[in-house]
Amino acid sequence: MRPLRLLAAVTGSPRLLAAAPRTGTAPVHVPPDSLSGAGGTAPAPGRPSSRTRLRAWAELLRVSALFTVPGDALAGAAATGRRPGRGTALAVGASLCLYEAGMALNDWADREEDAVDRPHRPIPSGRVAPGAALAAAGALTAAGLALAARAGRPALAVASGLAATVWAYDLRLKHTRLGPAAMASARALDLLLGATATAGAASAAPGPAGTHAAPGPAGTHAAPGPAGTHAAPGPAGAHPPSAALPAALALGAHTYAVTAVSRHEVQGGSTAAPLAALAGVAGLGAAALRGRPAHGEPSPAPATGTLLLPAFVTAYLRTAAVPLLHAALNPSPPLTRRAVGGGIRAMIPLQATLAARAGSPLVGLAAMGLVPLARALSRKVSPT
Repeated sequence: MRPLRLLAAVTGSPRLLAAAPRTGTAPVHVPPDSLSGAGGTAPAPGRPSSRTRLRAWAELLRVSALFTVPGDALAGAAATGRRPGRGTALAVGASLCLYEAGMALNDWADREEDAVDRPHRPIPSGRVAPGAALAAAGALTAAGLALAARAGRPALAVASGLAATVWAYDLRLKHTRLGPAAMASARALDLLLGATATAGAASAAPGPAGTHAAPGPAGTHAAPGPAGTHAAPGPAGAHPPSAALPAALALGAHTYAVTAVSRHEVQGGSTAAPLAALAGVAGLGAAALRGRPAHGEPSPAPATGTLLLPAFVTAYLRTAAVPLLHAALNPSPPLTRRAVGGGIRAMIPLQATLAARAGSPLVGLAAMGLVPLARALSRKVSPT
């Protein structure tokens, strides 16, 4: 043993342990707090590279889970019987911003807990400053609300409720019994944001001779315009945003189940949570394959919908159910985390299923195009 490492071992000095040259022995982990002052972060020996900083922020924001977000707005648009448009794009942008705000705020709120359970996370490891994470959460929230406002006041109202739910979950509700319900509500509101923004933008679009389309469902009449004319009604088969409630409840139920499992991903040991989530996933898959849609849902397109809907449901069950079964049989932390990751990725085929069930199988197919990207990036950055 070299003199400096021998002295470090005798004195127990963490600074000497960190400075001692490596030998053939296993590396010594030095907790971040032992090398820092009140801030709890170790001073870097040099300015970190741009790649290192980018990697830290990618971990903080869990960018591999971002691909599960656009499908919320797409499924919401499909539930209204409208094609995705400008309002849908604004909803996707708002959703992405609010989702990432929640990720940054989550790690800021859990920084002391992560210093014990997950010292490798960006904040406790000193790679991202706590103040920077909090500032990012605030800026992303403001950006999300600004994008939603461009889709109309109803969309802004839904986005405001979503933002409030995200902040309440991260700062207060996460470690209470209301935690899974709050997370489920956030996902349900995200889908409703897509429905509201899509319908709102379609209503504001100019109709013939400069008129505007009616905000109500197809078959209703708009208020009289200039010279007693009426605005053009919505497209055939269009529905109000409330028609997206069944899809929002289905996505919320899945989110509730995955969140309940995630509460055991550090310690493991729970068989009941994965089993309950497995039953919920199986129930959602069976409900999606029922002969008749739920009340308020349009019927799937007869040709492509008949072909794609079973494929989407199969992908959903395979992605979510298999790792949940493994976690139920062996509730170790690694398998529990794998079940949570599978449940997060399974949101994409679930969104595709909801879109196909609402009569927009091609929109569901577009959402499924995000699966390879999510899978590839999850190998580099964990979604949990």
